[in-house]
Amino acid sequence: MSKAHRWISALWIATFLFTGTALCQGQQPLAVQKIKGNVYMVKGGSGANTGFFVGDNEVVVIDAKMTADSQKQVIQEIKNLTSKPITKIILTHSDGDHVNGLNAFPVGLKIYSHPQTKKDMEDAAQAPNMEYLREYLPNEICSPGAPSKMPVMTIPVGNEKIELYFFGPAHTSGDLIVYFPAEKVAFVGDLVFTGRDPLIHRFKGGTSSGLVETLQSMLRLDADPYLSGHSDPLSKQDIQSALASITEKRDKVKTMVAEGKSLEEIKKAFGVVEAPAQPGRMRFMSLVEVIFLDLTEKK
Repeated sequence: MSKAHRWISALWIATFLFTGTALCQGQQPLAVQKIKGNVYMVKGGSGANTGFFVGDNEVVVIDAKMTADSQKQVIQEIKNLTSKPITKIILTHSDGDHVNGLNAFPVGLKIYSHPQTKKDMEDAAQAPNMEYLREYLPNEICSPGAPSKMPVMTIPVGNEKIELYFFGPAHTSGDLIVYFPAEKVAFVGDLVFTGRDPLIHRFKGGTSSGLVETLQSMLRLDADPYLSGHSDPLSKQDIQSALASITEKRDKVKTMVAEGKSLEEIKKAFGVVEAPAQPGRMRFMSLVEVIFLDLTEKK
């Protein structure tokens, strides 16, 4: 198997297993929650939380579910609220639980993303049964260049606007924050988890140092709440707690690396217990291991 095909296989095994675990535990019923104004979040079904905004003449959707069937349910919920057409989709990043349901939409909508998200989806579309993604590749690409405190793209929607921010590689190297300045609501994809350590995809260019910087930048947004892919709405205090947790772990790992401790010694000190390896399943790195590898540059 070529290096490129191994990478593609690893990418889609990882993104499927991340959501597949939740699916095996049973899906929660779909639930639409009005956040502020005309901004909504959709929980349940298969895959991550999604969102949508009802504008003057159109609807903008944020992320797709893990499957077309689940995303069709979301579309039906939107139709129950408004007869306005869905014209735009914004992708926070390329994980399967955020993009695999795109084929529930008609072909030809405007799809916004970071350029790396498009590249990840192009690679994923080479895998068996994923060819359909070729018809849903992002066609409205922001050009962020270096991380910026300013929006990398502004999308007009009637009398309102949506701002897209890129603060650098974090969960992946293509994470966008979708910000509604009028409502002060931010969709942040998988940049924040609650009740567990963050998940960082090193094979997609994510880094622990980048996540710290991104969380710091997120706190400077005038946002309340923050909406993530796998939790209830979050406050600034929740973001601060997540930042404090990862910063504390990074500082401890850095000290232990300087003392010459090995990865296994550091894992043991943090009480990290690895799940037994299973054939055909990708092992997810613990946050401690990601930090260690980032600090020692052993990618």
